Amino acid sequence: MDPRYLLPFLEEQHLLTSEQSREISEEVNRTGKPVETILSNFGILPRPQILEKISDSLGLPLIPDLQGVEFSPELLAKIPPHTARNLGALPVATDGLTLTVALLDPLSPQAIEDLRFAAGMEVVQVVAPPEQIQPLVERYYGSAETNIEELISELEKTPEAALETEGVNLAESGSAPIVKYVNTVIARAIQAKASDIHFEPFEKEFKIRYRVDGALYEMAPPPRRLATPVTSRIKVMANLNIAERRVPQDGRIQTILGGRNVDLRVSTLPTQYGESVVLRVLDRSVVNLDLEKLGIPKPIYDYICETVEKPNGIFIVTGPTGSGKTTTLYACLNRINLIDTKILTVEDPVEYELEGIIQVPANEGIGLSFARALRAFLRQDPDKILVGETRDLETAQIAIQASLTGHLVMTSLHTNDAAGAVTRLLDMGVEPFLMAATMEGILAQRLLRRICKDCRTPFRPKEEVLAQVGLTPSEVGDRPFYFGKGCEACNGTGYRGRVGIYELLDIREPIRQLINERAPSVVIRQKGIELGMSTLRQDGIRNILEGHTTLEEVLKYT
Repeated sequence: MDPRYLLPFLEEQHLLTSEQSREISEEVNRTGKPVETILSNFGILPRPQILEKISDSLGLPLIPDLQGVEFSPELLAKIPPHTARNLGALPVATDGLTLTVALLDPLSPQAIEDLRFAAGMEVVQVVAPPEQIQPLVERYYGSAETNIEELISELEKTPEAALETEGVNLAESGSAPIVKYVNTVIARAIQAKASDIHFEPFEKEFKIRYRVDGALYEMAPPPRRLATPVTSRIKVMANLNIAERRVPQDGRIQTILGGRNVDLRVSTLPTQYGESVVLRVLDRSVVNLDLEKLGIPKPIYDYICETVEKPNGIFIVTGPTGSGKTTTLYACLNRINLIDTKILTVEDPVEYELEGIIQVPANEGIGLSFARALRAFLRQDPDKILVGETRDLETAQIAIQASLTGHLVMTSLHTNDAAGAVTRLLDMGVEPFLMAATMEGILAQRLLRRICKDCRTPFRPKEEVLAQVGLTPSEVGDRPFYFGKGCEACNGTGYRGRVGIYELLDIREPIRQLINERAPSVVIRQKGIELGMSTLRQDGIRNILEGHTTLEEVLKYT
């Protein structure tokens, strides 16, 4: 069940305190275990009691065991397979006019409405054990893994004309092969915890690739002729203009998968052989917005906590695209998101919705730039402001003005290291004395792949390998290095999940002096190291010695 619905429900029923609810939510984020399992393990509520409470409170019948239910082909055909899989829905009875369903997440607010639309009839709900529903849905409707090959062979037999119509027609049926195929690809990517899905047309093939933990993996390629209908289907889902194939377009898809809401950001790009489409997966349940859980070294963590609670100043997080800057900034906001603090953000686009924070999506098309939104913010009486990205001089100047007038401003920049952010702002045209007066700290970060815990294997590195990262055998001592052999859990890659490495430049008096003198970034970096700054490479070495990542990953990113 989705903890976002279950925990508030149990609080309303006075079965949980808000403190317990917060602890359980943290445990779900940390372990990835189902919320019902954690409630049971903590000795708070056994599974059957949770279901009884939902049944009593919502006035829904309870089926404690689904063993006796007969699942006839006629009954199962009432719900399209992709809908059953996406919503975690199992039909248990029908009288021809009404369909009775059991949901994997009985508290899901939108699922029944979606089922009415998909089934084309009235739907009523019963409560049943989720651990019984999941295997039955997979048995009768298949899982995303098993169906993709079948779907490709089904699509290969489908006539060209039928594909074209289904791909472009807005009123297509939910069971059309192209619709099922796109839904399955998206479901499979989300299950693999992919951050992006790439649909790429070439002259003789149509590739689909996922980015998982920063690396791209290719899935079984569909026939080349599917490129146009698949692209059109995605554009229909994102409310884009399917007839316009000559200019880039951006949109958003909101979908429910396994009972939880997932947002997909869509970008299309016209290429020589058709439109290339990239979906950015914004799955809130995968992103950890707790600053403590991001693996930031203790001195840097303490510094960030102190800095984000200051009344004014500028705090910058820097790094290339996909280095986790937004997650770090959101985690900072989460920490200071209190009833007595007014927080405003301007982002392009808003990636995750944070409760209690006013978030504004920048829109250059209508003239709502970062700078214009920031100007308006100053009249909204904020305490803290987040600027998604400082892209130009105007935005930087207003951010500095906001800081000087008593607001804390957090922002991100694209530079390779912490000292580079100073040079970048100087290049933009920001006056050094203003920067020196307002800057509090600059955090540079990267994301490295984490060694898979299931197949982690120790080894003794050779002296020449150690020399690549500037280590000597005496410094390493008898500590082993690790690598991932590759197993089922990590799809043979040897890596699963990611770990952050960090470099913090604390803007103290000697650094302010160098900024005023327009010193090059090399000099600022050297002064930072003299004052105790640990570089990205040094933090990477710490992660190698602690067994979190490999030497190759550190050399690749630092």
